[in-house]
Parts: sequence; structure tokens; C-alpha cells
Amino acid sequence: MKAMILAAGLGTRLRPLTNDRPKALVTVAGRTLLEIVLCRLRSFGVCEAIVNAHHYAEMIVEYLKANDNFGMRIEVSREEELLDTGGGLKKAAYFFIGSLQEPFILHNVDVISTIDLGRMMRFHAEQNALATLAVQERESSRSLLFDEQGRLCGRRVGRDGKDELARDAHGVQTLGFCGIHILSPQIFAKVNEEGAFSIIDAYLRWRLRERRSSPIARTNVTGAIWAPGKREAG
Repeated sequence: MKAMILAAGLGTRLRPLTNDRPKALVTVAGRTLLEIVLCRLRSFGVCEAIVNAHHYAEMIVEYLKANDNFGMRIEVSREEELLDTGGGLKKAAYFFIGSLQEPFILHNVDVISTIDLGRMMRFHAEQNALATLAVQERESSRSLLFDEQGRLCGRRVGRDGKDELARDAHGVQTLGFCGIHILSPQIFAKVNEEGAFSIIDAYLRWRLRERRSSPIARTNVTGAIWAPGKREAG
């Protein structure tokens, strides 16, 4: 199984801890965020991962080398300019396009959780989904909207903001996104955006223009979520 860890951000919410290091190498209880996420992924059967990097990218490369890649095959996708979540994923597409065509995990480096990733993967397969997002019923500044079938249909801008629907929907539910996706490699055939772009924005554009497509679904999670530096952690 493969995964991508999104670690290229500047880590502005974690300053001053990120003044001299990337957020991936900020430590929590003596372990870096990158180590915590890699070891959790490995425990669910991930043996190959790609990490995108921009801010202090060389430090990430040297850290992985010094720790023997934590017993995994790991590549680093260096971004000379920040590409956001969608652009970073597109740049790393080569890592996932191959003969197996099996789903993979996309995981923010600054999210620590006890989510059952195996259950998420099974749900993704059962739904024959293009993408499955981990969400929770909680207050969030980046809430997503899902219809009565559990499919992504929009988002809410700000905690008390306006709902933006990508298409008409009934029984809309507002849920907090947890920064973890399961994706099918077929997603790359749909990505025609260039440069820096948000993968969530791309999901919503696809939902807007396509009436018959593989679903972008959600699975509610019960595990604890902690995102260092984010006000919505909990």
C-alpha cells in the first residue's frame, strides 16, 4: 500500500517552532510529526510513501536518511514553489500510477489521529469511490457539506459563514474535515488544473460539472484528532 504525506507548508501557525525547521520536524512528546504519521501509516500496511517538501526540504531529506526511512521506501517530492494540496498531489502522480492501480492514502503531516485507516480503506472500496474523506461532527473553520447519500456537495466558508453548494442537494450535513483522504489512482485522469490549487476546490469543481461520476464520499470517524497549531483541534 502507498501513501502521500502533505508536508510542504510553511507551518505559520506553529511559529516560532518552525522558524528553523519544517513543520514535519516539529516534535510532540519527543517524536516528530513526520515520524508519528509514518509509523501510523506503516501500522496499517503502508510500505511506500512520498512526502512533499518545500520549507527546509533538505532537513526532511536528511532526517529520513538518518532514520533509514523508518523501514519504508520513501521518496521526497521537492516543490520549488508551493503547489498547495492539489498541485502537490499532481506533481507526485508518477508515484501512484502503475500496474496495481490500488487506492492510496493522502495524509496531512500535522494531523495526529487514532482513525481506523483500514476501516476507511474498506469503506472506500465498498463505495467504489473516487475519493473518501475522513470527517467528524465538530466545529471547524473548514467544514464540508455532504448530501443525504454521504457525497460531497459543497463547503461552508468560516465557522459562521455562508454555505457554498457545488450542486443542489437534500438533507445537507455540515462536517469538519480531518485532513485524511483515501484516493483511487483514477483521480489523476480528472486533474486538469495546473500549478498551485487546492484538492478540495478540485473535488467541488468536478462535482459541479459532472452529474454521473464516481462519488466523492465521506466516512464519519470516531477516533481522536489533534492538529497542532489549529484552533479547531479536538
